[in-house]
Amino acid sequence: MPRVKGERRLEILKALAQMLEQPKWGKITTAALAEKLDVSEAALYRHFASKAQMYEGLIEFIETSVFSVANKIAQDEADGRKQAAKLVEMLLSFAEKNPGMVRVMTGDALVGEHERLQARMNQFYDRFEATLKQALRATGEGGQKPSDADVTAQAGLLVRYLIGCLDHYAKSGFSKKPTDSYAAQRRFLAA
Repeated sequence: MPRVKGERRLEILKALAQMLEQPKWGKITTAALAEKLDVSEAALYRHFASKAQMYEGLIEFIETSVFSVANKIAQDEADGRKQAAKLVEMLLSFAEKNPGMVRVMTGDALVGEHERLQARMNQFYDRFEATLKQALRATGEGGQKPSDADVTAQAGLLVRYLIGCLDHYAKSGFSKKPTDSYAAQRRFLAA
């Protein structure tokens, strides 16, 4: 049976993500990835020009997954504070379900790779922070709009909280789930 176009590409990305999920992981080589897939390195390069392109594929998956749900949250929730809380919870849940992606999101997997990859992850967080700012600008309780300074400060705090949670999750070998304490911490973040 012939392969569906892009199926092998997806298999390669899934295998890379699975390798990143290992609590005790090292730098992933194309040789190790090829071995995991039981193919030659040349077969990998038929689908990706470089290992950096493979990581870009993972970053694209992260961006598409997160921002498609973020857009839905923005459409479904009018209250800015609730919207921001749901956005944070969504990103924590995404990370928990995709531990291999957390290594990309924290930059751990990108060390020693092309610098444009880390720049792209930085852009992801800038975009997520802008999404939070937009949510927080929405009229909340009492119909009052918060000041731009308050919105900027709170969105920055939430992004730094998220990055810390993801880093802690990765450093714990994925044993300390980022959503475990979020419900209790949410009220302090909203203060």
